[in-house]
Amino acid sequence: MSAAPPDVAELAGRLRGAVADRTAIDPLSADHPGLDLATAYRVQRELRTTAGPCSGWKLGLTSRAKQQQVAVSNPVYGFLPAAGALDIGEPLEVASLIAPRCEPEVVFVLGRDVAGAHVTAADVLAASSGVAVGIEVLDSRYRDYRFTMADVVADNTSAGRYVVGPPVPPTGLDLRLAGVVLEKNGQVVATASGAASMGHPAAAVAWLVRALAATGGGLRAREIVLSGGLTAAVPVAAGDVVVASVAGLGSLELGCR
Repeated sequence: MSAAPPDVAELAGRLRGAVADRTAIDPLSADHPGLDLATAYRVQRELRTTAGPCSGWKLGLTSRAKQQQVAVSNPVYGFLPAAGALDIGEPLEVASLIAPRCEPEVVFVLGRDVAGAHVTAADVLAASSGVAVGIEVLDSRYRDYRFTMADVVADNTSAGRYVVGPPVPPTGLDLRLAGVVLEKNGQVVATASGAASMGHPAAAVAWLVRALAATGGGLRAREIVLSGGLTAAVPVAAGDVVVASVAGLGSLELGCR
C-alpha cells in the first residue's frame, strides 16, 4: 500500500509552531522522506496565506558558497513578509529568532512589472528602478540547519528578517564584478563578487521570474527581490555587529541585541 500524501496544512502548522515557540524542529522529510519540491512549494504557499502583506521575493542557494554550506545544488525561492523588514539602523532582536545567520545581498527594486518564461538578466535590469546592498537574516526552523532542498523550500527558504540600503540606479554598474565584503565585529569574515550569484545577480532574478511564470506569476512594480546570498551566512548573537559592503552600492550595518 502506498503512503498517504503529506498533509500540507499540517506541515505548515509545524513550521508556524516552530516560529511561534522559537524552537527548532526536525526536518519535515524525517517523517516524509518522499517530500518533493512541488509539495514543498505548496507548503510555502500555505504559509503565505497567514503571513500578511508581502514586499517581494527572495532567492536562496544561488552561490556555490551557499550550496556547499547546506549540501544542495539548485536555486530556490521564497516570499518576503513585510513584517520581516528592518529599517536602516534598527537592531535585530536576536531573541525573536531561533538561530539567526546573516549574509550580504544585492537587492533589486522593481520599477515595473516583469513576467514571462523567457525573461533575461537584461530584461530584469531594464525593469529595475534601483539596486541596493542588503543584509538577509536567515533563520531555519530546523535543528542545526540540516534539511533537504524540499525542507528548505517548505520553510520559505529560511526567511527571517532583512534590511535594505538606499537604492541607486542600475545604469553604469557592473554588478557581476562588484566586490562584496562581509564583516562581523570589525573583522572581515567573507568576500565575494556579484558573479557569485549565478554569474550575475540579475541572472538570478531572471531565473526567479521564469520559475514564477510556471505557476502564472511574476514580479510586480515596487516589489523588492533579494537576489541570493553572495557568501556563506555567518551566525550572530546579541552584541554582534554585521556590515555588508558592495562596490557601487555602499555599505549597510546591522547591530544585534
